[in-house]
Amino acid sequence: MSEIHPAPAEFTSDQLGADPILRYFHYSHLPPVLQGASRPFCDLARHIVETLPRNPERTVALRKLLEAKDAAVRANVN
Repeated sequence: MSEIHPAPAEFTSDQLGADPILRYFHYSHLPPVLQGASRPFCDLARHIVETLPRNPERTVALRKLLEAKDAAVRANVN
C-alpha cells in the first residue's frame, strides 16, 4: 500500500481490487478545508460503486468524478 494514497476506509478491499481508482478518493490526509471539498466526491464514488453495475461506463464515471474532485480541491488551495 502506498503511503501517498492510503486506501480510503469508505471502500472494501474487494471494491478497491475491482476499481483501483477508488484509492484516489481518500481525503483524511488533507487539511480540514480541503477535506470538506474532497469528502462529497468520495461519498459519490461509494454511491456509484454500490449502485451501478461494473462496466466501462461506470469506470468513465469514476474517472471523470476523480477529475472533478481534483479540480475542486485545487480551487481551495491558496
